[in-house]
Amino acid sequence: MAPLYSNGNGSGYGYGYSSSTHSSSSYDYGYRNNGDFQSICDDIFAGAKSMLTRIWGYTNGRGRHSAWSMATKGVHQIKRNMTRRRLLSFPHLLVVFWMLVMLWGERWIFASRVQSCDWDHWEDWPAGATPHRLIFVADPQIIDPHSYPGRPWPLNPLTYVITDNYMRRSYIQLQKVLRPDTVFFLGDLFDGGREWKTAHGDFEDPEWAKDHRPAEEQKYLKEWRRKYGEQFWLQEYERFGNIFYDNWNLGGILPSPGQRGRKLISSLPGNHDLGFGAEVKVPARHRFNAYFGETNRIDVIGNHTFVSVDTVSLSAGTSSMKNRVDLQPIYGPAQEFLKDVKATKRRAVQKEARFWRGEVDGLAFEQKVEDLDSADFSNLPTMDPGKDAPDFPTILLTHVPLYRDPGTPCGPMREHWPPAKPPKGQTTPVIPDHRNAISVSNGYQYQNVLSLEDSINLVKSIGNVIHAFSGDDHDYCEVVHSTEQENVHEITVKSISMAMGVPTPGFQMVSLYNPIDDQGNPLPGAPKATLQTHLCLLPKQLSTYMTYGVLAVLSILMLIARAFLVPALNLQPFALDPAQHTSSSAMLPIFKAKAKAEGDDGAAYDAQPSSGTSSSKFPSARMSSARTRGQSISNGLANAASPQGAKSGGKASPGKWGWAQNRGPRIEIRRDAYYGGGDSWRPAARPRTTLGRVGREVWTSCWRVAWMVLLFFAYLTYRG
Repeated sequence: MAPLYSNGNGSGYGYGYSSSTHSSSSYDYGYRNNGDFQSICDDIFAGAKSMLTRIWGYTNGRGRHSAWSMATKGVHQIKRNMTRRRLLSFPHLLVVFWMLVMLWGERWIFASRVQSCDWDHWEDWPAGATPHRLIFVADPQIIDPHSYPGRPWPLNPLTYVITDNYMRRSYIQLQKVLRPDTVFFLGDLFDGGREWKTAHGDFEDPEWAKDHRPAEEQKYLKEWRRKYGEQFWLQEYERFGNIFYDNWNLGGILPSPGQRGRKLISSLPGNHDLGFGAEVKVPARHRFNAYFGETNRIDVIGNHTFVSVDTVSLSAGTSSMKNRVDLQPIYGPAQEFLKDVKATKRRAVQKEARFWRGEVDGLAFEQKVEDLDSADFSNLPTMDPGKDAPDFPTILLTHVPLYRDPGTPCGPMREHWPPAKPPKGQTTPVIPDHRNAISVSNGYQYQNVLSLEDSINLVKSIGNVIHAFSGDDHDYCEVVHSTEQENVHEITVKSISMAMGVPTPGFQMVSLYNPIDDQGNPLPGAPKATLQTHLCLLPKQLSTYMTYGVLAVLSILMLIARAFLVPALNLQPFALDPAQHTSSSAMLPIFKAKAKAEGDDGAAYDAQPSSGTSSSKFPSARMSSARTRGQSISNGLANAASPQGAKSGGKASPGKWGWAQNRGPRIEIRRDAYYGGGDSWRPAARPRTTLGRVGREVWTSCWRVAWMVLLFFAYLTYRG
C-alpha cells in the first residue's frame, strides 16, 4: 500500500500529481514560450483587477465602518469644541492676538513703511509742478542654488519663499501706494545667473581662469552644470517676473499728469547676472539681452536723459588680462556705445521735443529718383542738430559704483557702520573713514568700484552728467566725486532684498522736474536743481522674527500660568476629558459587598443579571449616564437575597469575617469603557493628580495655539 502522501504511482512526491502530469511539464513550458498562456499584460491586468476587488470589498465593508466611525468621532469632537465658552477661551483669544501680530508683521508693516515715504512728505517743488516720479530698485538678487550651496532641504526652499515674499510685499506696496511713473532696476537681478549655462555657446571657464573660482564653489560646479541650464534660468526668469512684472499694473495704467507713460526698465546687468570684467560670460549676456533688452541704452524720462552702461563688461577693457587674451567680444559693445553716446543723446532729446510739439518723431525724406553715382548723401535729414543743440540733464546708471579714493566716507545713512566721530572742533567728516566707506577691492567675479580710468572715461564720454546711481554694494552710499570725474553726485542704492547682509532693505525715490519750451530749453524761472531724492527704508525682517520669538516665549509662560490657576481657582479647563460612549443600562454592579452572611453566601453570590444582559465576552461595566455611584445594583440584590435582613428589619447580621454586610468595606469596580461602543475593551483612566491635570492643560493649550498659529502663518506665506 502506498503511503498516504503518495500519488499511488510510486513517485513519492506526495503532492497528488499523476505521472502524466510530470511528464507534460516540458510540454506546457513550450506552450508558454509560444504565447499560449496569458501575456505579461494580462497578468498585470489580473493582478490589478484582484487588487481593485479587494479594495472595493474593504471599502464596502470594514473601510466604510471605519470611515463612519472616524467621521462620527470627528463630528462629536467638533461639537465639543464649538461651544461658546470654549471658543472664547483664553488659548483661542491668544490665537486671535497672534493672527493680528502676524498680519502686522507680514502685511501691514510693509504698507505702513511705504506710506511714510509718500511723495508729498518730502517733495519740495513750486506750486503747480508736475514732477515725474521714479524709483530705483537695486540688487533683488533672487535666491537660488548658488546662494547657499549645500544648505539642506527644506531650509533652501523655505529661504526662497521667505525672501521672495519679502520683495513681493514691498514691491506691491511700492506700486499701490507710490504709483511711480518709472521703475529702474540697477542690476544683479539673479544671484547665480552667470552660472546657469545657456542652450548655445561655450559656457566653460577659460583655462587661465579655472583656478580663480573659490574652492567652496568649485566642488559644486559639476552639479550646477549637470542640473541647472537654460530651462532652469527660464524658470528663474519667470520667478522674477512673478514678483515684479506681474504686479506692475497695481500702480495703475495711466501715468501722472503731464507724463508720457509708465515704464519699467530692467536691462542693466550686474556681475551676478553676467560675471565681471575679463570673466564675463558672453553667452549669458546674449541671453540677458534677449529677455531684458539692450544693456547699453538711452532713455529720455521726465525731461532728463538716462544713460545705462554695461560697466561689468566695459571693465574688461582695463583688465590685466586684456593684453594676454582677446577680450574684444566682452568690452567691444560698451565701448562702441560710448563713442557715439553724445550724438545719440541729442537725437533722443530732439525726438522728445518733437513729441511735445505734436510732430512726427521720425524723419521725413524727400521722395525722388537719382542716379547712384551722382546722388548727394551729404545733406541727408538727421535728428542730430549738432553740438550746440539743447541737452537735458544727464543721469548715469551703472551697476558698479564709480571710483573713489580708499576710505571715502559714505555718509550717515550708511547702515554697515556709522561715520567716525570727528575730533573736537572739526566740522567736516573724518577722511579716510574706512569703516564707513565702500572698500576699494576686488575678487572672483566682482570689483567693488570701477577703475579710475573707466570712471573718468564714462563721465567724459557721456557729458553733462549731473547725477549717477549705482548698485552692487547692497548698502546706501552718497559721495561727490573729484573734479576729474566732474564732481558728479553719486548715490549707491540699497538692496531691496532682506538676504543681502543689510538688516534694513530699501529703495531710492527720485522726483524729476525740468520744465522746457518747445525746443527743449529750460523755461525761465525753472528750478536749478531738477532732481530730488529720498531713501525709503523697508521693514527689518529680523526684528519682526525677534518679535515673534519674544511673543512665543510670553505665550508659553502665560499658558503655563493659566494651567496652574485652573485647579487652584477651579477655572474651566481647556483640555477636554476623553469622550466615553456608555450604554443605557448597567451590566454589573459598581460596588460589591465584601462581607456576606454566613450560610447565605450562595444566595448573595447567586444573584446575577439575566442571561440576556451578560452575553458579552467581557464582564460589562457600561453604566447609564443617569446612574450615580451610590445607586449600586449589588445593594438591591443583596437585600433581596438575604432573608435575615428581611426578618431583622434591615439589621445586618454578622458576616463570614464578622463584618456587617451593609457597613463593611466594598470593592469598587471602575467604569471601564469600550472604543466606539464596540467589542474592543479598554480600562477607564485613573483619576489624575493635580500635577497631571496641569501638565495636560499645558500641553493641550500650547498645542492648540501652536498649530493654529503655524497654520495661519503658512497661509500668509502661501498667499505671498
